[in-house]
Amino acid sequence: MARGITTMEVRADGVAVITIINPPVNALSLDVIASLQRNYAEALSRNDIKAIVLTGSKGRFCGGFDIAAFENKPKNEKPGSMSIDFLTDIVEDAHKPSVAAIDGIALGGGLEVAMVCHARISTPSAQLGLPELQLGIIPGMGGTQRLPRLVGLPKALEMMLTSKTIKGKMAHELGLVDAVTSANKLVNTACSWALEIFEKKKPWFKSLHRTDRLPDLEEVKDILKFARVQAEMKAANVQHPIVCIDVIKEGIISGPRAGLMKIPNITNIGLTARKIKKAAIVGGGLMGSGIATILILNNFNVVLKEVNEQFLSAGINRIKVNLQSLVRKGQLTEEDYEKKLSLLCGALDYEQFRDTDVVIEAVIEDMVLKQQIFSDLEKYCHHNCIFATNTSTIDLNIIGQKTASQDRIVGAHFFSPAHVMSLLEIVCTHHTSSQVIVDLIDLAKKIQKTPIVVGNCTGFAVNRMFFPYAQAASFLVDYGLDVYHIDHVITQFGMPMGPFRLADLVGFGVAIATRKQYYQSYPERSYKSMLLQILVEDNRTGESSCKGFYVYDDKRKASRDPDFGKYIEKSRNMAGVMQDPKLMKLTDNDIVEMIFFPVVNEACRVLDEGIALKASDLDVASIMGMGFPSYRGGVMFWADSLGAKYVYDKLDAWSKDYGEFFRPCEYLAVRARQGASLAAKVDGVKSRL
Repeated sequence: MARGITTMEVRADGVAVITIINPPVNALSLDVIASLQRNYAEALSRNDIKAIVLTGSKGRFCGGFDIAAFENKPKNEKPGSMSIDFLTDIVEDAHKPSVAAIDGIALGGGLEVAMVCHARISTPSAQLGLPELQLGIIPGMGGTQRLPRLVGLPKALEMMLTSKTIKGKMAHELGLVDAVTSANKLVNTACSWALEIFEKKKPWFKSLHRTDRLPDLEEVKDILKFARVQAEMKAANVQHPIVCIDVIKEGIISGPRAGLMKIPNITNIGLTARKIKKAAIVGGGLMGSGIATILILNNFNVVLKEVNEQFLSAGINRIKVNLQSLVRKGQLTEEDYEKKLSLLCGALDYEQFRDTDVVIEAVIEDMVLKQQIFSDLEKYCHHNCIFATNTSTIDLNIIGQKTASQDRIVGAHFFSPAHVMSLLEIVCTHHTSSQVIVDLIDLAKKIQKTPIVVGNCTGFAVNRMFFPYAQAASFLVDYGLDVYHIDHVITQFGMPMGPFRLADLVGFGVAIATRKQYYQSYPERSYKSMLLQILVEDNRTGESSCKGFYVYDDKRKASRDPDFGKYIEKSRNMAGVMQDPKLMKLTDNDIVEMIFFPVVNEACRVLDEGIALKASDLDVASIMGMGFPSYRGGVMFWADSLGAKYVYDKLDAWSKDYGEFFRPCEYLAVRARQGASLAAKVDGVKSRL
């Protein structure tokens, strides 16, 4: 016999009101879930429906998952099918907004469903909470990930670990609900809110990808460590609170979908990660030494190879400096320092590579050199050894062209400084085996990195979407804006430093090498400023040479160069452009948009081509890899808060005035026409993964 249903009524204003009916508390039975899925499928397919409001009958939103339903759960149901396939991939990622109208109770799975919606309206007296731990289970439909992102980590832990409920009024103060209203106005208020989201008058938030309420990672670890101690003191032999804390930590450290995410044909086919005991690094420069540092800090044996004693000594010294800085900060003892350093050995040849499980190449961006290295590795490493490259731009198929081992060649793109930055971009080609990807995901977690898996192309996902960043800034300088004002505006927006200060920090050699790759791969939408080349010709190569866009004292403190204008004038003359009075009047907000909208445009292409699986991956990558301000939610989340049409219209207007660099792509154009989210799925897109 059917147990529980949902009904759907479509109002004249275009809002579909879906009501859960399963007395006495409107629990989520299997029948309710099946009915809810049918209603959503219809609502999302109908052109006369603009938005959705989800509520419960007779003054009760939803009392949680029907425990009896666990006994009748289909044996072949995939893990996470409800939390991922329906709630996350359909409801949360839908092109139509959902708003939860909460009265009476929203407990357990009921609150988890409400948190998937794009906004929540509640009555002041409604009870909200995740009391699952008192039943001996943990929240299983995304609550461990969404609640901390809505109310903050400390409050979320308190609510989950104590099974404490809060009233609607308090939920509003904490940010769990967006507004409170009386019961008789509840549904109408929720419908109005949903329409305003649809019309871009209110923000379209996805709670799974919000980061503005989360503390930095070090504070996260301290908070969770304290919570673990408290939980163990309260009930030493009870495991589910500890599991709950671990799942929360996994989601914050490794990305919000870490406990939910499936990568098609990689993480969902039953593969188990192989044990990696020994790693080798080829190249002891800043990047290679940073990678070696994070590996030995996490107790991996590491071989560092260089071409001569001088370079090898320099690389080992860099690692020592990295470790000593941790000693000074009190994060390592002197004894720890010696133990970690004992895991490292240097090499000038490949003899010590014979028993390594993974090799990470971290040499300069020279394609011929990289090809030679991978050809040599085949001769010395065992047949299961993973061959990883830290290249930031070069096509992996070209790097592996001269080997017979393309199934084990993979990108392991760390971000500088590698022992500090938390992102690891794992790049796979069509040849890379799923086992290798699973192994690297596991390695990433063990060295406390957040992995994102992306497809292969010039620049991959992160650097590719950000290649227009510096080019847009250079464009503005050529047309009359001040270098230092641009940097100031971008730091005020929330970036750790502006594009020109960043170029100085990275060094112009890297910038010029990668720029050539982009010019070759994306010539029709590259802006070719001569400014960088002019500076190099005058021996200005960035911070390492004490002069670049800025000048530096002996303590590497940056100062403006009052004579810098002569370089800009020369660049402008070589490019054959003149100062543009219209651009010189740009507001600070205009400057931000003109620099970041081309980044959004390229990110849309990355999604459209299947280089990245979803917009949220690009949001995580932009924050953790490029320093995009976390409180803005990531590049795509920020762009969605402005609206696809707004971004499209601006780019389209600029392209008519200034050319192909600003031309909006078709992915963006479609979403602008449909009024859809940039994260909305596209039929027919072939993933590169």
